[in-house]
Amino acid sequence: MSRARAHAWGHELRTVHNRLRSQVRRIRDSLEAGEPREETAADLRLFCVGFCTALTRHHTAEDDALFPRVLAARPDLAPVVERLMEDHALLEGLIRELDAAVRHAPPDELLSRLDGVEALMESHFGFEERRLVPVLDAMTAPDPPAATLLGTDPPGEG
Repeated sequence: MSRARAHAWGHELRTVHNRLRSQVRRIRDSLEAGEPREETAADLRLFCVGFCTALTRHHTAEDDALFPRVLAARPDLAPVVERLMEDHALLEGLIRELDAAVRHAPPDELLSRLDGVEALMESHFGFEERRLVPVLDAMTAPDPPAATLLGTDPPGEG
C-alpha cells in the first residue's frame, strides 16, 4: 500500500466523523427550534434509523477490520484501541436509549439524550483522530478499501 493510500484512510476517517457530526447538528437545530412535536419526532425517528445505523456500522467496521490492522502494525496502541472499543459499547447503549426515547419523550429529554450521545461521540472522535490518524497516515500494509475499514460500504456490500 502506498503512503497516499494510508493517508486516504486518515482523511476518510475524518470525513466520516464530520458527516456524523453534521447529522447531529442538524437534528439538534430542529429540536432547539421548537418545531412541532410530530415533525420533530418523525425527523428523530428517521435520524435514528440513518444516523444510528451509520454510526454502528462505522464502529463495527473499525472493531472488526481497522483496529486489527492498527494493532498488527502498532501493538503498543492496544490501550488506545481498547479505550475506543469501550467507547463504541457506551455509544451503542446511549443510541439505544435515544432511539427508545424518540417515540414518547418530550423535547427537553430528547435534547438531554442527544447531548449524551454528542458529548461521548465528540470525545471519542477527537481521541481517535489524535491517536489514529497519524498511525493511519504512516501505515504501509496491504489494505482493503477505506469504506470496508470505516463502515461506509452500502449495506450488504464490503
